[in-house]
Amino acid sequence: MSGNKTIVFFDLETTGLDTYVCDIIQVSAICGERVFNVYTLPRRALTESAKQVTGFTVSDDGLFLHGRPVDTVPLVDALTSFIDFLRSFRRPVLLAAHNARRFDAPVLTRVLRTLFLRQEFQQVVSGFVDTFLLSKNLYRDLGSHSQEYMVRHFLGMAYEAHNAVEDARMLQELFNSWRPNNRDVSRVTISTYAF
Repeated sequence: MSGNKTIVFFDLETTGLDTYVCDIIQVSAICGERVFNVYTLPRRALTESAKQVTGFTVSDDGLFLHGRPVDTVPLVDALTSFIDFLRSFRRPVLLAAHNARRFDAPVLTRVLRTLFLRQEFQQVVSGFVDTFLLSKNLYRDLGSHSQEYMVRHFLGMAYEAHNAVEDARMLQELFNSWRPNNRDVSRVTISTYAF
């Protein structure tokens, strides 16, 4: 919680890093003990680096994670259920992601716009918190601000990075360990209308 806002930590796994064209494969979010996770079959092929980093592959038989089949839902259903999950929290909701400004927020808002869900999303979510920028503001002298490095540095642990559920879970733990004040959070919050 930040002031009167609910912070939900989220992450996307995608077919690549090009925010203008990549497809969403996994959407995960966490707030307290409540977890949301859904997979969707992409239309676009995964880049080789995305395959290596995430462990996802696609074949005629569907989506696979580290060689095991994963149940998927259509993208519109995935994002509609994500909005429903967010709607269940006290509003206004802030979505927090590590590198939200440069990646997660532009990808998510582009896809929501394409599916005509952006307005419904904006009725629930007031902005995005970029925890990468927050970490740079709070801890300027660190050697790296990658989430994996931060988890090792602040929490003393390793985790299954690039699994959206684990990324969101670890981000929540990081944020809670930092205990930023409302001013720190507002400085790295971007309106949903900015994208």
